[in-house]
Amino acid sequence: GTPPIKVLMPALSPTMEEGNIVKWLKKEGETVNAGDALCEIETDKAVVTMESSDDGILAKILVEEGSKNVRLGSLIGLLVEGGQDWKAVEIPADAGDPSSQAPPAAAPTSAPAGPSVSAPPKLEHHTGKLQIRLSPAARNILETHGLDPSNITPTGPRGIFTKEDALKLLQEKHKGKPSEVKPMVSPAPPQPTTVPSAPPATAGTSAYPRPAIPPVSTPGKPPPPGAFTEIPASNIRRVIAKRLTESKTTIPHAYAAADCDIDAILKLRKELAKDDIKVSVNDFIIKATAVTLKQLPDVNVTWGGEGPRQLHSIDISIAVATDRGLITPVIKDVAAKGIQEIAASAKALAKKARDGKLLPEEYQGGSFSISNLGMFGISDFIAVINPPQACILAVGRARTELKIVEDEEGNEKLKQHQLMTVTLSSDGRVVDDELASKFLETLKANIENPMRLAL
Repeated sequence: GTPPIKVLMPALSPTMEEGNIVKWLKKEGETVNAGDALCEIETDKAVVTMESSDDGILAKILVEEGSKNVRLGSLIGLLVEGGQDWKAVEIPADAGDPSSQAPPAAAPTSAPAGPSVSAPPKLEHHTGKLQIRLSPAARNILETHGLDPSNITPTGPRGIFTKEDALKLLQEKHKGKPSEVKPMVSPAPPQPTTVPSAPPATAGTSAYPRPAIPPVSTPGKPPPPGAFTEIPASNIRRVIAKRLTESKTTIPHAYAAADCDIDAILKLRKELAKDDIKVSVNDFIIKATAVTLKQLPDVNVTWGGEGPRQLHSIDISIAVATDRGLITPVIKDVAAKGIQEIAASAKALAKKARDGKLLPEEYQGGSFSISNLGMFGISDFIAVINPPQACILAVGRARTELKIVEDEEGNEKLKQHQLMTVTLSSDGRVVDDELASKFLETLKANIENPMRLAL
């Protein structure tokens, strides 16, 4: 056959270990030039477009759209050089390696008669015996060496049989324990199916931390207590969960809040709108934060493990909610940008984040984060620090309040003001209470006097 050029799953972010194939942008037989978009890959951060590094013809797609948890370095496609017969491409022997790609997509299967309920992924009740949840790497080891996973208790979360469990079983085999090694039938791929209720004996001897089979539900009747539907977590959701847990358990959070009068900002916005310059209140908040960080550089820090690192550039991460979870694209060198440039950058980054088109350099780094929930009607809230950053500012909605003021003649009267609550979450290891209070005081002054932002 025609010798191929291998297309491997690349590392599209520093923490990426595996990815999902979202969509192929080229079809088999199409000409590909270096730099052309080949496919879209969901990493642990975002959906990133993979570009071809070679010229040629896309001869074979080995990992189809929708494939999950494809390991780095796995073979996902083949190219041939221009002018060669792409239909006769030589398929490498390792193209079907089960460790390089996820098991096949789930397919509907027949179920035993009787009441039914959706089972969790990778679980199936078969001839009265529970099959074990296997990670892709563990499945490959077990099938290669003919090992039976039922001989040891899985150590993974919620009873998943991990690669380490498989290696332990293989080590016991090499030590000469034939009683623990017997031929096995490859476990079925993960598939949603219907199962009967578990026999009492199975429930009493299960090694899982919770029942492997949820309570049975009957169509047309309310679900019983404890019934659930397990939702697969995307790579992005798993990373968010990991980082939030790390933040709340390892960073000593401290909180402080201030009410800012934004009447001057609203008035300035109207003046700019007359000249067809459209900027939001949030753009002013971003600029005011950058100016404040420039005035108080001790807050523009990250925690490097051994101690704080003061950053020379003020790069602000803005939290953007997407269908795949929260992501924080970064506006670079904000202190040197004008309000209009900040507005354009924020709008473009937010759109790319929602479309899943952010490049790695557009969401990595950042020295300070801002999360604004004012557009959702939230008055005030507390945000979780985005490590290794030391601070995040939570911005609420504008609200009308009455305030007693004195006129030129010294008479007191009530006047309406638009107030906005901002709450600073800070890392107590690097930003103490005095510094956090000083930061909020300076930020409040910059917001209430937007002319200072031009200084």
